[in-house]
Amino acid sequence: MNETHIHLLITHLPIIGTALGAFVLIHGIWRQSNPTLIAAYQILILSALGAGIAYITGEGAEESVEHLPGFSEMVIEKHAESALVSLIALIVIGIIALIGFFATLKNLSLARSLSWLVLVTTLISFALIARTGYLGGQIRHTEIGTTTVAPEKRANGRKND
Repeated sequence: MNETHIHLLITHLPIIGTALGAFVLIHGIWRQSNPTLIAAYQILILSALGAGIAYITGEGAEESVEHLPGFSEMVIEKHAESALVSLIALIVIGIIALIGFFATLKNLSLARSLSWLVLVTTLISFALIARTGYLGGQIRHTEIGTTTVAPEKRANGRKND
């Protein structure tokens, strides 16, 4: 297993984890359940760690596709720029979730306010990481991108099947 395999496997963790963490957090806030809030924080911390691993393995993954036909430096650069912004957002989430985790464990008065702060930043971070995943998918899945090449036309004007 190389960096490309690790990158492709781990990139789904921050996307799915951030969405799942947001849903669990909403449920914990709604039910006023500290154990549920703690579970949400743990999911979000794990998602932040996954984002770090995905970012670190991104360069190796890029090197494995640079020589392939249809490689687009522009698509890779958009993905890399978005990945950096997403990484920063998820690091912030991880830190705030860690603070929320301990505040909830110790039943501090600021725990409720922190849960709302984590929720808002998680929703923003999900939008960022989902965009990063979308841009990453365009690297090898040209069917989801806007840079696909139209099929050639036959002499009679019909598209090739």
